[in-house]
Amino acid sequence: MSRPEQIDPATAVSSSEVEAPPKKSRKKLVLGGIALVVLLVGGTTGYEWWTNGRFLVDTDDAYVQADLSLVSSKLQGYVEDIPVKANQHVSKGEVLVRIEDGDYRIALQQAQAKLPTLERTLARIDAQIVAARATVSQTEAELSAAEAALRTAGTAQTRIQGLTDRKVTSQAELDDANEALETARANRAAAQAAIKGAEAQVEVLKAQRAESDSNRDALQLDIQQAQRNLDHTILRAPFDGTVANIAIEEGELVSIGARLAAVVPDHGLYIEANFKETQLGDIVAGETAHVTVDALEGREIEGRVVSVAPATGSIFSLLPADNATGNFTKIVQRVPVRIELPAETRGLRAGLSAVVEIDRRSAPAGTEVAQALK
Repeated sequence: MSRPEQIDPATAVSSSEVEAPPKKSRKKLVLGGIALVVLLVGGTTGYEWWTNGRFLVDTDDAYVQADLSLVSSKLQGYVEDIPVKANQHVSKGEVLVRIEDGDYRIALQQAQAKLPTLERTLARIDAQIVAARATVSQTEAELSAAEAALRTAGTAQTRIQGLTDRKVTSQAELDDANEALETARANRAAAQAAIKGAEAQVEVLKAQRAESDSNRDALQLDIQQAQRNLDHTILRAPFDGTVANIAIEEGELVSIGARLAAVVPDHGLYIEANFKETQLGDIVAGETAHVTVDALEGREIEGRVVSVAPATGSIFSLLPADNATGNFTKIVQRVPVRIELPAETRGLRAGLSAVVEIDRRSAPAGTEVAQALK
């Protein structure tokens, strides 16, 4: 029977000791791989920041805005018809709301009915002015006749006075000549007074005509106002856009200034980005802005900075914060920046959220930002 093989204890190695080196090798490979990945990611991120990121000023406090029109009533009346529906696209001039126009149509007709009467009054005054001027001409002719008679009476009185002085004629004839001379003088004075009276009558008629003419102008303005009121019973779309927020129903009584609906324009959408006050030094008009709208699934739109607001948003709030109090906590304020979007941009809606990155490298030449980058 054979003996079992003897194993030298000095050369015996456990299985765990034989398998240990492969485990340590795999661990080192894994750690090395992780370190390499971290190094690559960090290097890529650092390179991206150094070449591009450090020149960008960004914010996620940005929204799509539109200069929408709030359709309000200028008149009081009952809603007669609403020919559009919510979210319906309308063209400029399309009817949005009709207000009952019966009262305003009657007011226009009443104003128009007064105009012919006033026109006839003006025609009558014109005829009276013509007659008064004819009277002036007549009195001027009478004055000429009176002056001629005065000259004749004066000549006769002088001749008879000479004859009387030579005792050729009687005193009675001289008295008659003197009376005739006085009568001629009185007739001339009467003719002169008649001319003044006739001329004054012409001026009075002219004043009456001017007053009536002024009344006609006022009446024409009343007609125009009545026509405008009638026109305002129909509310139309101010531009191409979409009707939204219709706040009335047919038959409802609306008051002056009541908000009836809103129209959001098809074009002219822009971004209002609220940047921190510490970021404003790097933002100037003309810089390029990269806009990412959440609703467009991350599609980037290139815009342009148009302007920076002259004050923070809190200044324009209904109740501005009063920091002159005992308890004060400093909060970084934000300033709205308006960013213009390309006209052909589609799929945007007012109020959508966006992320904005402004590239300082695109600052116009001559600005402080451009000089600092140099």
